[in-house]
Amino acid sequence: MNKTVIYAAAFALALGLGLTANGIAADKGPAELTLQATIDAAAKAKPATFNHAKHQEKFACGDCHHSKDAAGKKVPYVDGQKIQKCETCHNKAAGMTNEKLATFKDAAHANCKGCHTAKAPEVDAKKCGACHK
Repeated sequence: MNKTVIYAAAFALALGLGLTANGIAADKGPAELTLQATIDAAAKAKPATFNHAKHQEKFACGDCHHSKDAAGKKVPYVDGQKIQKCETCHNKAAGMTNEKLATFKDAAHANCKGCHTAKAPEVDAKKCGACHK
């Protein structure tokens, strides 16, 4: 086997394993997500489908993800930060003080509808069926 084939195979294997050029895992989460509230869930709530990979092509992780500090205030995402489910904080039991973002549904609707209105109006996020298939 020649060196070109070996290098090509090694490169393909590294990509398949999700490794970056320096050998560190580049886990960006699943390509597709099904989003559904489990805490504060309404009985008839339909799950939303979310093409995570497509959004990653256009946006940085910090455009959507964030954390909170000891006082419960939102802090921007930084590389390597643990990504938790939105519901970890966005639920009534967690004591979310912002009533407009107190549930996962509220936070998701605010983030998704706001972004699609501003950046991708071709996807009408005001129509439930755009996300809730």
